[in-house]
Order: sequence, then structure tokens, then C-alpha cells
Amino acid sequence: MVIDENILFSAGAEIKEYNPTENIFCEGDNPHYYYQIITGEVKLNNYNEEGKEFIQNFLSAGQSCGESILFIDKPYPMNAEAVTDCSILRLHKSTFFNLLNKSPKLCMEVSSFLSQRLYYKFIMMMNISSQSPSTRLKGLMDYLKSFQDDESPYSFMIPLTRQQMASLTGLCVETAIRTIKHMEKDKILKIENRKILY
Repeated sequence: MVIDENILFSAGAEIKEYNPTENIFCEGDNPHYYYQIITGEVKLNNYNEEGKEFIQNFLSAGQSCGESILFIDKPYPMNAEAVTDCSILRLHKSTFFNLLNKSPKLCMEVSSFLSQRLYYKFIMMMNISSQSPSTRLKGLMDYLKSFQDDESPYSFMIPLTRQQMASLTGLCVETAIRTIKHMEKDKILKIENRKILY
């Protein structure tokens, strides 16, 4: 969790409910709120001129979305769209900054979270530039697993569907499925009950 929900509530945050496919914010909107997911899943995406979707990330309970844009005077460069039914805490930008100004500890926690997001962007940018589908998928799985202590083989269950993994790595789903099967044969990962263990 980025910020304790009780702190957000005490500062005046409100809960907003979103249905699947509903936008929390849209590309080009000016940021006015800090958003933190209580329940549900949100995707950050863009659409190119042909209408093809590019998914940047999937976010779930305890994560925030679009917070880095609050620190600059720019519109959102992406959409935040509910994938499932979502309950999201919303706190006005000015109140969010007041919270950070009053608490150096909270400011450090938010900075740490922003640094993790930046790290993810660098890792994904590096992997997506590879022509090899297995390099792209392995890079994504390495990143996801990097936040757990147990680094032994097959100790981490990938929390994404194959479609989500394909979207995040710029692959078509068929290529992702085929590559994952090859990776299993090469003992890079294990599949049990359709779940990927890495």
C-alpha cells in the first residue's frame, strides 16, 4: 500500500466506485486527484492512431495510479481504466501535497513507490526493445518476482493472465502462449493448473 487508508480518510478522501471499462481519468485530462485502489484492478493504457491498445501496466488493491503526474504541470499521458468493479479512494491534489509537506516519512514512502515505478519502466523499456519473445516475458517475470524474498525456482506464481503478459510485453497472445510453453520445456518456468510458477 502506498498510503495508509486511514490517513487518506482522515484527510478527507472519498470513495468512488467504477464499473469495468469505465475511465478513472483519460489521456489529456489535467490531474486534480490522488487515486488509490481499495479493491479491483485498473489498467493504464493508450491507443495509437489506428485504435490499437497499448497497455502500460496493471494495478491492483493498495496501489495508486497517475500519482507521478501530480508533481508536474502536465496532462495525463495515458488512460486509467477499470478492468473489474473498483473502489478507489480519491483525494484532492492540494490536500495530498499538504499531507506530504506535514510528514517527511510519508513523503519518503511515496518517493520510494515512485522510484519502484520508474524502475519498472526502465526494465520494461529495455526488455520490449528485444526481438526475442522469451527475453521480453522473462524480463517481466524477473521484475514481478524481484519483490519477493524467495528467489528459488518456481517459488513465485505470476499474478497475470497470458493476455495481460502479452499486452505488457507488446506480443500477440498466441506468441506469448507458445513462448511460455517453450520456456516450460526449457525448465525456465513451470505450469501447474494453468498457473505459471517462476
